[in-house]
Amino acid sequence: MNDVARFVGDHRGDVVHRLLEHIEIFAVALVLAVAVALPVALWLAHSGRGGVFAINASNVGRALPSLAIIAIVFSLPGFGLRKSTVIFALTLLGIPPILTNAYVAVRGVDRDVVEAARGMGMRGSQILRGVELPLAAPVIMAGIRTAAVQIVATATLGALVASGGLGTFIVDGIAVQDTASIVTGALLVALLAILVDVAFGVLERAVTPAGLAAQATQDPARRGRGRARGGRDDKVLADQSERVDAR
Repeated sequence: MNDVARFVGDHRGDVVHRLLEHIEIFAVALVLAVAVALPVALWLAHSGRGGVFAINASNVGRALPSLAIIAIVFSLPGFGLRKSTVIFALTLLGIPPILTNAYVAVRGVDRDVVEAARGMGMRGSQILRGVELPLAAPVIMAGIRTAAVQIVATATLGALVASGGLGTFIVDGIAVQDTASIVTGALLVALLAILVDVAFGVLERAVTPAGLAAQATQDPARRGRGRARGGRDDKVLADQSERVDAR
């Protein structure tokens, strides 16, 4: 750790520059992924059309290795050793979890609630904005949270195609066998990923409707009381059985 602290002290300006570069790549890719996946998922889920195809295509995308996606994009015309290559690849990487979670979340809204809203005279777009989207928001945010962590971690591989970011410390350190540089890059990426996960976890709780949050806190307590009652009932039955056997 002393070597890491010394490396950060000697390269403070470069560390800040690479950190900001990493955050920029992550933020642009995440915004693009949300802008592409969320409207498509909401439309498919609300209309009920083409959902199976979209989910299956999304699952195929999630099965592809991150490095393979970057390599494929790198080989396409117009890309190459540039930052846009990694941003495009990370956008593709972030779309599947957002698309899947948003679709499942909206389709999982209680149909009785939707029908009640329709019976009150609400149009399709009003139902989506006022009923389905608020109830689905926690699961949608969970998908965005998953995509965010994946993107910020995978952006490290962008250094292989000269995109910059914190991965540069790792790639350059491997090239010159500088352990301090490698460990510094790895630690900074890990800390950034943890911070992103915590931040989006807070956002996930913030967008959860009060009713759903209260229900989530009550359900474990109910299950606990149910298990306690079940344990007492089992004990009573055991005592009764013992008395019957004694007779």
